[in-house]
Amino acid sequence: QVQLVESGGALVQPGGSLTLSCAASGRTFSLYPMGWFRQAPGKEREVVARINRSGTTTSYADSVKGRFTISRDNAKNTVYLQMNSLKPEDTAVYVCAAAPATSSNLLASVWAYTYWGQGTQVTVSS
Repeated sequence: QVQLVESGGALVQPGGSLTLSCAASGRTFSLYPMGWFRQAPGKEREVVARINRSGTTTSYADSVKGRFTISRDNAKNTVYLQMNSLKPEDTAVYVCAAAPATSSNLLASVWAYTYWGQGTQVTVSS
């Protein structure tokens, strides 16, 4: 199993930037495909970005493509979400997630994520 703790959420003005971090427990972090999801009030949870075990392959929701960047540092057991050009519609609770450990270096399916953090609030407002 892996435990996930997010940090970095804040109130930011439109057009601003923010970096979220997700620290994972355990010595096998590099075996877990990782992802960031978000849930806004009254809306369903949606995937924002995914990254494979080695960090060589990423995928983004169309709504954040070109503005957000997911990355990971396996030596630090941490995955990041760099968010630029933030918009009010990016306001949500952002949640880090891990798919089951695997020997595959492919991206995990959106439906495969089984380990979840508690979330961190990002509010974009002037």
